[in-house]
Amino acid sequence: MNLSNSIAQMILKMLDQDGSTEIQRNEFAQLMGCVPSQINYVLSSRFTPEQGYIVESRRGGGGYIRIRRVNLDKGVMLMHVVNNIGRSLDEQTCRAHVTNLTYSGVLEEPAAKLILAATSDICFRALPQTQRDEVRASVFKQLLLALN
Repeated sequence: MNLSNSIAQMILKMLDQDGSTEIQRNEFAQLMGCVPSQINYVLSSRFTPEQGYIVESRRGGGGYIRIRRVNLDKGVMLMHVVNNIGRSLDEQTCRAHVTNLTYSGVLEEPAAKLILAATSDICFRALPQTQRDEVRASVFKQLLLALN
């Protein structure tokens, strides 16, 4: 397991107790054997509002980072993703959205597999590279809206 996964797993275990936890970034980095910026990376990439988390921080000597799990209903979460996609979407970002939605329980595994298949670069190989991301964004949005 890589370091980012280990950090995320530790935070998830802390959240399992009551859905909220506070950490001291520097102390947590020491505990995990990494630099504090690695903690920031994990928080900004794996504990986002789209994934159902709110991260608050307070700087200074007694500073902390508070992470809370929020429960959004399926429709709200899907619409949040749809509204934040924009006009284009690369395959890697699309895959990340699908993974996050599956992890949070919004998508079931069979639907996730279908969406990944329908939005893969293989499906758009007949299109010029410049148009693939725009078509993928449109297809992905429509698939999510159909699930709502």
